Amino acid sequence: MAENRSVLTRQSPPPALSVRYGAGPDQLADVWPGEDGAAGRPLAVLIHGGFWRPAYDRVHSRPMATALHAAGWSVVSLEYRREPGLPGAAVDDVCAALAAVPGELARRGVAFDGTVVVVGHSAGGHLALLSAATAPAPGLAGTLALAPVADLRLAHALDLDEGAVRDFLGGPPADAAGLDPVRLPAPSTPVVIVHGTEDVRVPAALGEAYAAAHPATRFLPVDGAGHFELIDPLTAVWPVVTEALAGLARR
Repeated sequence: MAENRSVLTRQSPPPALSVRYGAGPDQLADVWPGEDGAAGRPLAVLIHGGFWRPAYDRVHSRPMATALHAAGWSVVSLEYRREPGLPGAAVDDVCAALAAVPGELARRGVAFDGTVVVVGHSAGGHLALLSAATAPAPGLAGTLALAPVADLRLAHALDLDEGAVRDFLGGPPADAAGLDPVRLPAPSTPVVIVHGTEDVRVPAALGEAYAAAHPATRFLPVDGAGHFELIDPLTAVWPVVTEALAGLARR
């Protein structure tokens, strides 16, 4: 059955501001500053998916960003370079943004408690898990990975999105173990994975493989859920996501 992809094109309010973390056109982040209550919560930093392809950008995550903002969070949605065959562009951008943006927002008076929770979906989940293991954001409280491409070799073997892993890396994943979250040491901060059991875009086996390799991971399968429901505030799955996020904030 085809998934409902309406969240990808649904109109949502634009961010209150954008900040740059580099000179390139994709090196920026959209920001929805929270109200006073957000001062008691981490900054929620979103990393969008799209199989690392240039056709997908941060705009499709606006419904998620605005819903979290309405629920009392200060929210950032990162953009990053998506250049086939140059994985370092995306990886370096995400690490640079996580290192620079929270501090810049603190200087601007955006309300949060000084810590960060990183939320990544699909390929953004891969980047979130990778950064948590190799270059965690200052003050990282935890990582919430939604249907993450957490095992590049398995994703390649399954030929997800018609060669997405090969296109991203510019070669086979066997040569890129340092970019494969399942093959890296576990992050020192908590990780929660939420994965739909009916996800055909990124099967739950990828999240399960990461959890098996890193037993401290909290793996939450969602019966009957697909891929895009996890970022859609209008679905019945959404409370699972917000509760997982709140749980990381309470640690």
